[in-house]
Amino acid sequence: MPEPKATNITWHEGTIDREARFKRLGQRGCTVWFTGLSGSGKSTVAVAVEQALHDLGRHAYRLDGDNVRHGLNANLGFSAEDRDENIRRIGEVARLFADSGLITLCSFVSPYRDARDRVRKLHEEAGLAFFECFVDIPLKVAQERDPKGLYAKAAAGEIADMTGMSESSPFEPPENPEIRLPTHEQSVEKSAGDVVETLKAKSVI
Repeated sequence: MPEPKATNITWHEGTIDREARFKRLGQRGCTVWFTGLSGSGKSTVAVAVEQALHDLGRHAYRLDGDNVRHGLNANLGFSAEDRDENIRRIGEVARLFADSGLITLCSFVSPYRDARDRVRKLHEEAGLAFFECFVDIPLKVAQERDPKGLYAKAAAGEIADMTGMSESSPFEPPENPEIRLPTHEQSVEKSAGDVVETLKAKSVI
């Protein structure tokens, strides 16, 4: 975590603690971090999980990779440095959301293991649950799906350093994710169900 540039700042505590918020919502705040190649199904599954939780009367909110680049992270590109800063900012937002009692669903390519591990550590240091969810499909399948046309653009030379397609821009898969979703082998409904069942097993809901 970078040191704040601002000086003379103080953290102000409130009168409502975390346990009171969790009790009011009837759930424990946490972050589910969907990582995987572009086209793996991260956003699709996150949407299905959010709907399933809503149907169960639970409170969840999605933070999607493209969505946050329209606002909060609009000033960031796709260099290694900007990717790291993108994940750092979202990690901080996810921690705040989880602390408020929300089940926060983050869907980001987040290709670098160190960046994801820093988000995990941020949550662990705050005493908040963090579940890494690897949406695991072969690169060939992602290229065939290509819902945004990014792989086609990369093949045409319009996008440099497409994640997973070059040594300079690798995707570093999780080593021990809490959840693994092979979305090329199972339905969206099954994948969303696997996430919800994990949250039940871990007493989040």
